Amino acid sequence: MKYYFLIVVAGFMLASNVAAEEPVWNDYARLLIAVKQGEKHGTTLTLVDYAALKKSGLLDKVYQQLSSFPVGSLSGKEEKLAFYINSYNILALKMVVDHWPLESIKDVGNFFSPVWGKEAGTIGGKSVSLDDIENKMIRPMGEPRIHLAIVCASVSCPDLRNEPYMASVLNKQLDAQVSGFLRNDKKGLYITKDEIVVSKIFKWFKQDFDKVGGVDRFIRGYRSDLPVSYPIDAEIDYDWSVNGIVK
Repeated sequence: MKYYFLIVVAGFMLASNVAAEEPVWNDYARLLIAVKQGEKHGTTLTLVDYAALKKSGLLDKVYQQLSSFPVGSLSGKEEKLAFYINSYNILALKMVVDHWPLESIKDVGNFFSPVWGKEAGTIGGKSVSLDDIENKMIRPMGEPRIHLAIVCASVSCPDLRNEPYMASVLNKQLDAQVSGFLRNDKKGLYITKDEIVVSKIFKWFKQDFDKVGGVDRFIRGYRSDLPVSYPIDAEIDYDWSVNGIVK
C-alpha cells in the first residue's frame, strides 16, 4: 500500500509538471484578437485600443496569470523564448495602459531614467524591467529573430502578433514576424535607386545578427528579391509614437 501511494503521488507530481511547462494563454489570446490592422503616420501596423484595454480589466487578469506562473517549470529553449517574448509584450502593454493616455511609451521615463529600466512588473517572484527581460533573459539565448517579435508599443516596432507565441510553433511564428516586417516599406525595408534601407533595429542589435552571419545575410535570407549589388543601410527613421488607436 505504501509503494502504491508513492507511485500515485509521483505520477501526480509528474503530470502537474508536464501541465505547467507552458502557461495557458487563453486570456492573452482573447486580448490579442482585439488588435486590429490600421495606419498611423502613414505606416501600416497593428493598433491597440489602450483605452478599451484599460477599461476591460482583461490585461490585469493576463498580468496576474503571468506573474504567478512558476518559471522554473519551463523546459527547453523554445518554451523559454516563447514565454519571455510574451512576457515582454504583455508588460509593454501594461506599461502603456498604466500610464494611459500618453503619446509615447518613452514618456513614462526621461533622459536620466528611461522607461526601459523602470519596474514593469513581477515574473517568478522577482521585479523586472523591460530591459531585464530583453537583455538578461531573451538575448542571451542567441535568437536574433526576437528583435522582430518583441514590441515596445511604438509605431516603428514590429507588429504585435494577434496570437501568443507558443513553443510548438515558435519557429514558424518568428519566421512570419521577420517576413512581415521586411515587407513593410515604412518601417522594415525599402529600396532606393542604389541601396536597401532597413530599420535601425538592425543597427542597434547588429552584434546579435552577426552571430548568424550578419545583417546582410539575415535579411537576404527572407528577401531573395533584393538587388545583389545594393548595400544595406539601417537608417529608417524610428517613430516612437505609441501604437494606439486615436479616437
